[in-house]
Amino acid sequence: MTPSRDISRLIEIMAALRTPVTGCPWDLEQDFATIAPYTIEEAYEVVDAIDRGDLDDLKDELGDLLLQVVFHAQMASEQNAFAFGDVVEAITRKMIRRHPHVFADKDGNLASSHVKEVWDRIKAEEKAERAARRPPEQVPTKSLLSGVKAGQPALTRAMELQRKASTVGFDWNDPRAVLAKIREEADEIEAALDRNDKQELAEETGDLMFALVNLARHVDADPEAALRATNAKFERRFAYIERALEAQGRTLEQASLAEMDALWNAAKGGENPATPAEGSNQVRS
Repeated sequence: MTPSRDISRLIEIMAALRTPVTGCPWDLEQDFATIAPYTIEEAYEVVDAIDRGDLDDLKDELGDLLLQVVFHAQMASEQNAFAFGDVVEAITRKMIRRHPHVFADKDGNLASSHVKEVWDRIKAEEKAERAARRPPEQVPTKSLLSGVKAGQPALTRAMELQRKASTVGFDWNDPRAVLAKIREEADEIEAALDRNDKQELAEETGDLMFALVNLARHVDADPEAALRATNAKFERRFAYIERALEAQGRTLEQASLAEMDALWNAAKGGENPATPAEGSNQVRS
């Protein structure tokens, strides 16, 4: 089988990978749930390529993301639920319907603000139509938070849940009050550590992260972007440790924590000369 610019070749390849006996054992073992994390991961890879301004990488990452769509469509086709063509038809119908000023109205040229209004109105109509088709037992209970999308990254969804609740006054009035809540959650984690309760530790850690997102919201910081920046900073400073040890003819395994800690502070000092060195900590910021 040869590469092609035609989407049908990718669909054929995916079908071959999922063919019993002759297909790929790993691909055959997968289902929607096991593939979902890869779908999210590939979407993040696309964002990363955009952030780096690497268009060659963006091309590859968009291909990886497209593969995820084809993979899910193939599994759905095997269950006689829908095929890739149905996915394409659904999104083309949606785009045509949501852009009447382009595909229906003759006097288009709407301002961008009006385009958003039309989009939101038609989207709400579509949502109501889908809800009307559901069996009564599947209709979710009406809630202020029901409009917050479930498929968002956890940090982003936490921010949106908090924003929605704040519209009715369920919110802190001062970032310092959120900071006090963060300290409270940290104390609860310490208590859970004393009890060595893994389930409780997981829950309390989630509470702490939710409170941190709340702080980010109150200081007008995007938690997702902030964490990406911190990840990049951690990678940069850890790479400094690796280079410094390599220059000494040593490996990470041969260095003590104290030595790596000193190199970390050197890396940090090089970036922020006015910042005093911090105490020892294996995972730093």
